[in-house]
Amino acid sequence: MKKLAVRILIAIVVLVILVLVGLALFLDNAVKRGVETVGSKLTQTEVTLQGVSLSLMSGSGKIKGLVVGNPSGFKSPSAISIGTASLDLVPRSLFADKVIIKSINVQAPEITFETDLKENNLGKLQANVEAATGGSKKPTPNSDEKKASKKLQVDDFQITGGKVLISLNALGGQSTTVNLPDIHLQGLGAGPEGITSAELTHKVLQLILQHATEAAAGNVSQLAKSALNLTNSLPKSVGDAEKITKGIGDLLKPKK
Repeated sequence: MKKLAVRILIAIVVLVILVLVGLALFLDNAVKRGVETVGSKLTQTEVTLQGVSLSLMSGSGKIKGLVVGNPSGFKSPSAISIGTASLDLVPRSLFADKVIIKSINVQAPEITFETDLKENNLGKLQANVEAATGGSKKPTPNSDEKKASKKLQVDDFQITGGKVLISLNALGGQSTTVNLPDIHLQGLGAGPEGITSAELTHKVLQLILQHATEAAAGNVSQLAKSALNLTNSLPKSVGDAEKITKGIGDLLKPKK
């Protein structure tokens, strides 16, 4: 009888382990599909994710190789590229109405700021996200969107060690790379309503755009002067260079 009880206990333990492993595998794949599907819909660009891992026991996880493509009309292969990002969440909240994420840490993202003096790729991305989420208005989601818009609470969100590649198409393809100031957000979705993945994407992208344009604004003058020295197809006078720089500065001013 004791042997039978031991065998039953072992069988139950094995079954629980198999269920957890199966759920974890399904969850990993579901997160990958969700990021690529919802991300592509929000940004109206191709979003790809190399892989995602999540431990239901510890609540820790990692994503690898997240790439957000550029909107149509821009030449750079991607707008945002993230090698790795880590997160730590409350495991039991995965089965609740609101998933509680204790921390998200994005390490060393590479962001491309590309402009033709009329518009820039990050601004276009932000406009796409605003259009997909109804801007400041609360859209009425359909049944599929309701499933994909589970509420979140993010206690701590950090982006550190980022780089911004500034590419000015109007200046003979001149480019330079500058550091992206660290971004730190706290208490996102802390209220009872939480925050959706779309709202989180919009808020983070807005800050990335703000910091990237500020970083770009401090370097366009030098790029303009360098471009005048490297090509005969651009205006020859310093005055013309200043006009170009002023045009870029106007483009980079935050929209009110």
